Amino acid sequence: MRMLLAAGSLMVIASTTWASQKTVSLSVPTMDCPVCPITVKQALTNVPGVTGAEVSFEKRQATVTFDDAKTNVEALTRATTNAGYPSTLVQGSK
Repeated sequence: MRMLLAAGSLMVIASTTWASQKTVSLSVPTMDCPVCPITVKQALTNVPGVTGAEVSFEKRQATVTFDDAKTNVEALTRATTNAGYPSTLVQGSK
């Protein structure tokens, strides 16, 4: 039993070391009113693994921080698109 617990603990520790926080910027050009960022932010924060999202109506951009072991840019852009606001990765964002 102890070995099983030790193995389980090791797996949890190992999985958290492989994951890393990433921050990307998404272009969301179809936001056309000051209320649109609320919908975009809600769509992004509902994606499992997203730890933060800031959305700027003025820049038509969203900056998203996420756990790359739980989600990816494709899931983020799909979430905004499904909410009615197609987005793309800003060039140079990683």
